[in-house]
Amino acid sequence: MERRLRQHALDLALFNLPPGDWASGERGIAALPNRFEEFRSGVDKALDYAQATGARSLHMMAGLADPSDADTARSYRRAVDFAAPKLAAHGLNLLLEPINGRSMPGYLLNDFARAAALIEELDQPNLRLQFDVFHRQIMHGDITESFRCLRPMIGHVQIAGVPARHEPDAGEVDYRYFFELLERSTYSGFVGCEYQPAGSTTSGLGWFTPYRRRRK
Repeated sequence: MERRLRQHALDLALFNLPPGDWASGERGIAALPNRFEEFRSGVDKALDYAQATGARSLHMMAGLADPSDADTARSYRRAVDFAAPKLAAHGLNLLLEPINGRSMPGYLLNDFARAAALIEELDQPNLRLQFDVFHRQIMHGDITESFRCLRPMIGHVQIAGVPARHEPDAGEVDYRYFFELLERSTYSGFVGCEYQPAGSTTSGLGWFTPYRRRRK
């Protein structure tokens, strides 16, 4: 990864902390009370990857858990409390991303307000919100106002067409308007294209043509 990034003059925007056994259905272990030591080890492993690749942000997946369970809530907070200062010591951001329950049933962090409240409460300067427009639209809608309100804590933005999660020029979200909102805002970070191409990756990149010209 390090060699290929250098070869193609690319920046790695972010990556996930180890999410557990993905093949068996796990989607993060931060909220699982009996997995904290494994989580700690995963943070150390992620720091090695960050050093090698130059990534400046790491996303912490919460896991599949009941948000009303007290042990689960304590475990998740403990994980954030541990990881945020550990990453801060290396100049890295820790990202929390709310994920909608249709795409990932049972995911603990399935609400933007809850994520924002935790970030505000813990008040760690490197603890940031991963604002995925696809998840926001499915969970709550109100993309424009929520982005404006949450802007101070947003550390990364992701896009995809809604509802099919294909290219952003297809679906119910007007991304032309959203991109103009981004340009008018103070956001200067990456915009991740986290979508599933309807066809091939290259054939689906036509939506980006006007923005490439604009950039030039």
